[in-house]
Amino acid sequence: MASQPLHETKRSQAKRALRSLGIGIAIPIALTLTIIILFGSGRKYNVLAKPFWFAPLWYIHLATLGSSFFMGLAAWLVWADGGFQGETDALSFYIAHVSLSIVWHPLVLVMNAYWLALASGIVDCGTLFICYLRFKKVNPFAKDLAKPCLAWTAYLTLISFKLTLL
Repeated sequence: MASQPLHETKRSQAKRALRSLGIGIAIPIALTLTIIILFGSGRKYNVLAKPFWFAPLWYIHLATLGSSFFMGLAAWLVWADGGFQGETDALSFYIAHVSLSIVWHPLVLVMNAYWLALASGIVDCGTLFICYLRFKKVNPFAKDLAKPCLAWTAYLTLISFKLTLL
């Protein structure tokens, strides 16, 4: 009989953990997907004469969603390990990254504000690098999840830079 409450406690903890994981991943993905739906048509981007290394728009959308997923998972891992209490600015930098990452689509694909997208991308690379450093102290896997996100953001920043020159 004594094992029944322990079993139920573990089950309820697992349910809470899965629920928080779902929320931690769903929020950044939902924000990114909303921005892509609202601002991602990119008619002007599609007709620009671009270098061969510019990814097609469908790939940009897909990779941006993937990056949101990875960073949401990384942030959840840090949160689950108590890292947002110990690394007090990690959450602020993560929120700054999410905010900066969702502005690339409207700046580039709708407003043609390439210089602003470049500045935003540079700052976002900085916030991601700080997230990487903070996450590294808490959870090594979270740090590894931040690496491809940093590479993707650097790539979008490079695209923004190249667009300023066109």
